Amino acid sequence: MNIALAQLNYHIGNFEYNTKKIIDNINLAKARGADLVVFAELAICGYPARDFLEFDEFIELCEAAAQEIALSCHGIACIIGLPVKNDVLAGKDLYNAAYFIEDGQIRDIVKKALLPTYDVFDEYRYFEPANHFECISFKGKKIALTICEDLWNINNNPLYASSPMDELIRQKPDIMINIAASPFSYCHDDERVVVLSDNAKKYKLPLLYVNQVGAQTEIIFDGGSMVFDKQGKLLDEMPYFKEELRVYQMENDQFIGYAPIEHTPAPDIEVIHEALILGIKDYFSKSGFSKAVLGLSGGIDSAIVCALACRALGPENVMAVLMPSKYSSDHSIQDALDLVANIGCKHEIIPIKEAADAFDQMMAPAFKGLPFNLTEENIQARCRGIIVMAMSNKFGYILLNTSNKSECAVGYGTLYGDMCGAIGVIGDVYKTQVYQLAAYINKDGIVIPENSIVKPPSAELRPGQKDSDSLPDYDILDKILFQYIELKQSSSAIIAQGYEEALVRRIIKMVNTAEFKRYQTPPILRVSPKAFGMGRRMPIVGKYLS
Repeated sequence: MNIALAQLNYHIGNFEYNTKKIIDNINLAKARGADLVVFAELAICGYPARDFLEFDEFIELCEAAAQEIALSCHGIACIIGLPVKNDVLAGKDLYNAAYFIEDGQIRDIVKKALLPTYDVFDEYRYFEPANHFECISFKGKKIALTICEDLWNINNNPLYASSPMDELIRQKPDIMINIAASPFSYCHDDERVVVLSDNAKKYKLPLLYVNQVGAQTEIIFDGGSMVFDKQGKLLDEMPYFKEELRVYQMENDQFIGYAPIEHTPAPDIEVIHEALILGIKDYFSKSGFSKAVLGLSGGIDSAIVCALACRALGPENVMAVLMPSKYSSDHSIQDALDLVANIGCKHEIIPIKEAADAFDQMMAPAFKGLPFNLTEENIQARCRGIIVMAMSNKFGYILLNTSNKSECAVGYGTLYGDMCGAIGVIGDVYKTQVYQLAAYINKDGIVIPENSIVKPPSAELRPGQKDSDSLPDYDILDKILFQYIELKQSSSAIIAQGYEEALVRRIIKMVNTAEFKRYQTPPILRVSPKAFGMGRRMPIVGKYLS
C-alpha cells in the first residue's frame, strides 16, 4: 500500500480554495501512485474555525465540500478532517471528525475523543467527545486513525482512563495514522517527535503523522509531518513552514526505502524567524491585503519588523514612516535611513514636533502649573499613531505593530500610540530574542544597522530618555518574565532562584497591572509556548500578585 501525506496550508472558511487544493493534491497523489492520501485535522474548513462552527450554514458548506471531494476519490482513497453533526440530542452539536472516502463514497467516520481546552485550544466549547472507536479496513489492512490529541494526551478528558489507541489496539491494527492541527512554538518540535515516537514504540506499529502548515491570524502551524517505524524510529520528516506531498510505500509493516534518521532541530531563533515571516505573509494574503506600513524609529524593534515585513511581502510593498520628535537624536534618523537603504523599502519622513506642540498649547490651560510628565510623552506617541493610521487609511496599508514581548508584558507602551496596529509581529518575542533575531538577519551581511543594535534602547520622548530609566536591564527582566509567563512560576519560586525580592514583586505587579492594555492590542503572532492573547487569559481587575 502506498500512502501519501498532504501537508497543506488551508484558509479558514474558504471552502472553494480549500476544496480545490485538496482535490488537486488527491490527483497529484494518484499520479504518484498513492492508494491513500491523508489530509490534516479539520482541513475542509480550516483550523481553528472558532465560532464559525456555530453557524448551520458553515457546517453544511463543510459537508458539501466533502461530497465534492468524494467525487474525486476514484482509484484512490482519502482521509480528510471536518466537523460533522451530532445526530444525538444529548451533548454538543458537532464532532471533530475525519471521513474515510473510497470509490466516491464516505465509507467511515472517525471522531475525536480528547478535546483540548488549554492554551490556544477551546475544542470542548464546540465538540462532543467520541466514545466509540473502530479501525478502518482498506486493501486488506486495518488502519487505526486518530485525530491529534487522541494520540497525545490520555488525561485531557476525564471520561477516559485510557487513550483511543488503547481501544483500537485491541482490534489488531496494522498501522497508525494521526491527523493533526498542531501549532508552532519554538520548543514544540522536540516534544512532538518524542510523543509520536513513544506511541509507535508503545503500540509496536508504524505511524504516519500529518500536520498542517500556515498561519491563521496569530496561530502558526509549522508542518513537520513525520513517519515512524514500529520501533519508534523516525524515518522521514517533512519541511517546516512549507507545503509538501510525499508518498510512502509500505510492504507488510515496513516502509520501503527509508532508514532511521535523527531529528535535528534548527536553532530557536531560526525557526522564530521563519515562523514570523510565514505569519506576516499569511495574515496579508488571507485577509486580501498586500501592503504594510509601520513607524520606523531607528531602534532595533521597528528595524526587525521592517526587515521581516520586507522578506514576507517584498520591499516594494512596505512603507516605513520616520516620525522624529524634538527629542529624536540625529543618529536615530540616520539609523532608520540606513535600514531603508539596506532593504529598499519605501519611506516617508513626517516630523511630529508641530503636532505635539499644538497639543501642548491646546492642553496648556487645563494643565496649567503642572510639570511635564508621562502625559506629554504619550501625546507624542499618539501623534505618531495618528500619522501611521492616516497613512494606512489613505493608501490602504495595513499597520504593523512593533512592540516586543518584554514591553507588552510590563505595559511599556502607549495605548492608541505605539501599541496600535492590525497585527503584532514581535509581541511574542522578548527583547533579548529581538537582538538574536538581528544577529540572525545580519548573518549574511548587514541589514539591521549596527548602531540600531548597540545603542541603548530609547523611546526618545524626553531629553536623554532610555528604557533603563523605567525598566530593569532586559537580560534580567526577560528571565523573570519567562519564569512568570511561560513557566507560570510564583513570585516566591522565582525569588528562591536568587532574584532580588523587590525586583521580582515589582515586575510581576507591572505585568498584572498592564493586563488592561493587552486587552486592547492587536493579535500577536504566536511563537512561544505561552503568548499573550487567547493563549493567556487573565482578569483585568484581579488582585493576585503571585
